[in-house]
Amino acid sequence: MLVACDLHNHSCLSPCGSLEQSPAVLARLARERGLGLVALTDHNTALNAPAFAECARREGIVAMFGMEATSAEEVHVLCLFSALDVALDFGRFLAARLPRLPYDPAKLGDQVVVDADENVLDLPELYFGAALELGFDELCTAASGRGALVVPAHIDRPMFGAISQLGFLPEGPFAAVEAVRPVSPSASRGHTVITGSDAHYPEHVGRRPFGLELPEGWDAGGSVDLDALRDALEAGRVRPTFSP
Repeated sequence: MLVACDLHNHSCLSPCGSLEQSPAVLARLARERGLGLVALTDHNTALNAPAFAECARREGIVAMFGMEATSAEEVHVLCLFSALDVALDFGRFLAARLPRLPYDPAKLGDQVVVDADENVLDLPELYFGAALELGFDELCTAASGRGALVVPAHIDRPMFGAISQLGFLPEGPFAAVEAVRPVSPSASRGHTVITGSDAHYPEHVGRRPFGLELPEGWDAGGSVDLDALRDALEAGRVRPTFSP
């Protein structure tokens, strides 16, 4: 079956994200725009994933949980989990490796943890937009070792992509790579290329999804069969930008 997927989205917890982009808004707009599998990937944290899990259940979409982690070289990497508790545990691992920088919300943006009904639960003082004290290889290995789908983000962008920051895409435990525009097989090292909305604002939700051929039962119990998803990505069962 063909499933409309978007594995790169932010919420009001990302300091560069809109305060209007709550997990509830993300889930509702994802459903309205025809998406079936959606990941929440705030910068270096999964603290809004519990709210997103409940909101996705209410809206009838399947959720994944993770983060857009930033390596020491400032390469963005999507680290995606099917289990909420595993994502939260990896988020704690990353938080311990973020530099303790002075954080001024007025200059750097608000970071808001909310529940499924948009009630504010916390305003963390640890700045999640910084680069981790983990190199690219270390980050990818740590995520993969915890069972994550590892997807280097927007590898073709002039900032925060592997090619711009490192000069090339290294080898790694990647299920796929994300790009904004078509890239050559040499640039992607032969990995399956997917698109992602990188939604920071409500109007961005669903702007760059992709279609993925998945077997029946991939969403048993409302959660993702991670092996089925990994197999489909690695086998290249991807359709170009999916039109919901």
